[in-house]
Amino acid sequence: MPTLETTVDGIKLPNPFVIGSGPPGTNANVVGKALDEGWGAVVIKTISLDASKVVNVAPRYARLRAAGEGREVIGWQNIELISDRPFGVWIDELKRLKDKYPDGVVIASIMEEYEKDRWVEIVDRVQATGVAGFELNFSCPHGLPERRMGAAMGQDNGVMHEVCGWVMGAAKVPVWAKLTPNVTSIAAGAEAALSAGCSGVSAINTILCVMGVDLETLRPEPTVEGYTVPGGYSCVAVRPIALQMVKECAEVIRDKFPGRSLSGMGGVETGADAAQFILLGADTVQVCTGVMKMGYDCVRRMKDDLLGFMARHNFETVSQFKGHSLQYFTTHADLVRRQAEAKAQARAAVAAAKAAGQPPTKDGDWKGEGFVGQTDALARG
Repeated sequence: MPTLETTVDGIKLPNPFVIGSGPPGTNANVVGKALDEGWGAVVIKTISLDASKVVNVAPRYARLRAAGEGREVIGWQNIELISDRPFGVWIDELKRLKDKYPDGVVIASIMEEYEKDRWVEIVDRVQATGVAGFELNFSCPHGLPERRMGAAMGQDNGVMHEVCGWVMGAAKVPVWAKLTPNVTSIAAGAEAALSAGCSGVSAINTILCVMGVDLETLRPEPTVEGYTVPGGYSCVAVRPIALQMVKECAEVIRDKFPGRSLSGMGGVETGADAAQFILLGADTVQVCTGVMKMGYDCVRRMKDDLLGFMARHNFETVSQFKGHSLQYFTTHADLVRRQAEAKAQARAAVAAAKAAGQPPTKDGDWKGEGFVGQTDALARG
């Protein structure tokens, strides 16, 4: 029977499904709810040493719906900031979570300004609570760029490499760097983080977007007192982009950093979605917007779906198919060559079959090599 149990960077997980950093991990109550529902791990909403600078607005979400009767939500924009809860409150709650769920896997998402002392302090204080690991938020596409935080840091590979080095000098648990897709090359970002010693990378965070403009008010959405800012785009519509970028990160790991880990995300709502990310090299699969749409119990269906996929293909563990589909990517020139060879082989096969089965009409048409086939073509029954 297949099992979803897996070990990533020394962390034992009951399954590869992870709550992605955001509203579904915004306090100890909801983190506990996720663990009770059977999620493999939870990445908490990003925290920093000073929450006083974090002031959210409302509304802060905008949704893109498909046409038709169902009006399914396929795109989701948020302009939400990191956690606005005091750092001390988080420290207390992380300790309580460790006490209540000693085997639960809680990963702390952290973000700080471009100051070594601040990064070292937050790592030291948070890991003392017993968290299983860290995820470094180098990827929030909006909010606090004036402090060089989030994507403003992750878009500079030199700075990101330096900060990862600071963290690795202090961390005693696994560290993942969460990468921004709002770059020319996410592969370069993965290499910057991994070369600094990070245990793994997470990809992708949301894509910078403008959801749309209300044609009655002529105001862009989501509108706050008539104004807005570009925000982060997620949900099922981003999945093809996320798969491509996860594939790029997986190739970096395969070619340059074997043994490092990859947590994939972007539009995951089913076990079939998760299987695709794993086939392209992900060790774990994160879900955030999907939980906001469907609730924490969606993981039950996802686990069943993934187990069903594994059973159909006779995979016993997640590691058996991780990265399997990477081998089928090549260059366009190679595709042209392969197609030309296939067509040539098909033509040759048709010609051979035709020659072997063509009944002779005259004695001079008989061929030694195709003699039996020609005989059969003249036979009845």
